[in-house]
Amino acid sequence: MDKRSLTETDIRTKYITPAIIAAGWDIHTQVFEEYGVADGRIMVRGRLHTRQASRRADYVLCYQKNQPIAVVEAKDNKHRLGDGMQQALDYAEKLDVPFAISSNGDSFLFHDRTGLIFQQPETELALDSLPGPAKLWTAYCQWKGIDQHKSSVIQPYYDDGLGRSPRYYQMVAINRTIEAVSKGQDRILLVMATGTGKTYTAFQIIWRLWKSKQKKRILFLADRNILVDQTMNNDFKPFAGAMAKLSPRGGGMERNGKKIEITSAIKKGKDRTNKVDTSYEIYLGLYQALSGPEEQRNVYKQFSEDFFDLIVIDECHRGSAAEDSAWRSILEYFSAATHIGLTATPKETNEVSNTHYFGEPIYTYSLKQGIDDGYLAPYKVIRVDFDKDLQGWRPDKGQTDKHGHLIDDRIYNQRDFDKNIVVEQRTQLVAQTITEYMKKTDPMQKTIVFCDNIDHAERMRQALVNLNPEQVRKNRKYVMRITGDEKEGKDELDHFIDPEEDYPVIATTSKLMTTGVDAKTCKLIVLDQRIQSMTEFKQIIGRGTRIDEEYNKHWFTILDFKKATELFADPKFDGDPERIYQPKPSDDILPPDEGGESGDGDNNGGLDSTDQPGVQEPGGDYTPGSGDSGTGPWQPGDDNGEPREPRKVFVVDNVKFTVIEQRIQYLDSNGKLITENLTDFTRKSVKGHYATLSDFLKHWNSAERKQAVIDELTSQGVLWDDLIEQVKEKLGDEPDPFDVIIHIVYGQPALTRKQRVTHAKRRRNYFDRYNEQAQAVMDALLDKYSDTGVATIEDTKVLQLPPFDKLGTPIELLKAFGNKDDYHKAVRILEDSIYQDDAS
Repeated sequence: MDKRSLTETDIRTKYITPAIIAAGWDIHTQVFEEYGVADGRIMVRGRLHTRQASRRADYVLCYQKNQPIAVVEAKDNKHRLGDGMQQALDYAEKLDVPFAISSNGDSFLFHDRTGLIFQQPETELALDSLPGPAKLWTAYCQWKGIDQHKSSVIQPYYDDGLGRSPRYYQMVAINRTIEAVSKGQDRILLVMATGTGKTYTAFQIIWRLWKSKQKKRILFLADRNILVDQTMNNDFKPFAGAMAKLSPRGGGMERNGKKIEITSAIKKGKDRTNKVDTSYEIYLGLYQALSGPEEQRNVYKQFSEDFFDLIVIDECHRGSAAEDSAWRSILEYFSAATHIGLTATPKETNEVSNTHYFGEPIYTYSLKQGIDDGYLAPYKVIRVDFDKDLQGWRPDKGQTDKHGHLIDDRIYNQRDFDKNIVVEQRTQLVAQTITEYMKKTDPMQKTIVFCDNIDHAERMRQALVNLNPEQVRKNRKYVMRITGDEKEGKDELDHFIDPEEDYPVIATTSKLMTTGVDAKTCKLIVLDQRIQSMTEFKQIIGRGTRIDEEYNKHWFTILDFKKATELFADPKFDGDPERIYQPKPSDDILPPDEGGESGDGDNNGGLDSTDQPGVQEPGGDYTPGSGDSGTGPWQPGDDNGEPREPRKVFVVDNVKFTVIEQRIQYLDSNGKLITENLTDFTRKSVKGHYATLSDFLKHWNSAERKQAVIDELTSQGVLWDDLIEQVKEKLGDEPDPFDVIIHIVYGQPALTRKQRVTHAKRRRNYFDRYNEQAQAVMDALLDKYSDTGVATIEDTKVLQLPPFDKLGTPIELLKAFGNKDDYHKAVRILEDSIYQDDAS
């Protein structure tokens, strides 16, 4: 048999798989074929999206399920033996395994990162010489520095029987954590971007340590009540019976119409004090519920200091990072336990440090990695800058506010608005911009509006309600303020994040929804909040990064009014946007989508305050509630840390704000931010293929189908919807794509479709060669072109539609021209008539 004539599949079936089995690998439990390593990045094209091809390793060899130790990449026999090695090494690095193997069916090329099996890094092996699982496992454990006989390392994952298994990065995080615990490490930090399944990862870690009896009593700490309840009812459900919540509230709860049983470990004793039931093995609790007043602190102190041997701290960038935090006292009390911190954003400032407490992360899966792999949604940015935000505003001498208070004489700017001074027209303009965007895209897309404080969130709610009266009449909950100080709003949070619930649609908030809110279908994040903390910025961005294929959520938009997205330029940011657009006052709020990932515009690496005139913004971390505006103390917030307004706030109702400047930015294929407008991009893209108008007309005239030329330009990144809209504004009616190109790219006058039909009907001598029925079809085709464009008339299915169905059956109409080929020739003659003005 000639191996070179076989496909890759044949090579795998006839040579590689038998060799793996012969080496002692169990094909059912230890060999995983077509193992998914990435779903394929989602690429945003205007208002549409596509996915890049998924990435799959041909074989992953596991000592046991979800414990990979080697990757095998196969090629057909036309390839050299080592042609698959670099791909195998890439997969091996992702999967955190030391052995990468390539084969073309002749032999194996074995890459050994451990140096424990072969003396040199790469060795060619005969097909019958592949090492077996025991040999590779021994070397793997020695390479990792773990005791291969410790049961916690080889304890199986939890299997729900439905086929759910950890993604590759979750598997690496779980395995590295288990290995660290096995080696005696007692402070462990995992950094995983929001939306990548930290809670599920934590569950599998706890499950394996608990089932192996290495960790018998476990405490899981979170900072949101909803997080604890969701965790108990979802990922941690297999712990039912051994699990309880450290809260007086338990029993049955209604959430989205579903009954949730929450077992409470706290009961009121006869002396009316809280008593803890210590008979459970796994406890879940809130930082706040355990570190508040003395009575609450007594809850965790009812446990002995050595009661827990494992504590998992969710969102550990919050309370546990600060040395003087009341939350840290819980960890210090149970200091003998192993502490595992989970966060998307490790906090590193002069005062607060996660790595100081936990040490360097044992694994990091970043936002950028999640987007590149296709597990997180990419996003586009529309940045709206107001004149007085950037240039500042100073009151006239003796000017008073709406309530008659004398306004302090100084320059107010972006740092002050909605904190020290409320300008009602600014709030109205923000709300108008949000409303305009949603009306032009999807009025029912889930939207979170982040405001500076609770009062700002309430003003924004009122403005949005008044600007959307029709939607509010349909359902009063179209816009809701969801903040920690109001029960009704907080009660709607579950409905907002439930994909099956239509309402609320728009949530105005300040801090409550910054973290821990799993809003999978959120498509619009609005930033009207001054943010200078990278930690907080990443958390807010994370509200939109989840993908929900079922509900058509593949990407999202950030609408930024407070220059928060300047943090994209910070080297600590690790997940660049698809692009950034800044509209001028006369521009549409919808970005003129430039499309593609190529171009050579100005590369400035991001936005910074020097791009605009006026006020320069100070750097440094911003801590919510610290009063960074430099005026007056904050009023007490609620138990979620939401700041209220400063005591001294001016309210001004007669200062006008306007939008200034425009910028479009997108990522090129090298990940660099490119600045270029839609017209320039289109001109450059088309002229790259048709240098002159003559070149384009020649190609257009010779095309069997004009739609094929349009499709070709689409594949080159031309975004017709926005270009047609741009030319339509000048002409007053719908242009043909042909006119869009000759006008925008080559500077020629453009016609509307109706004008082209008028000109074509003047040249009826084209139709004289046809009989009466055929001429009626040609007239109807012209009218159909006028209404819907050239694609419709090039498809014979048009003959099934009105008014053609009244002229005869499709077969009869084709016969009126002679046959089907003659009909298509007639359509091409008709097109010549339509485009004769410019394409002759």
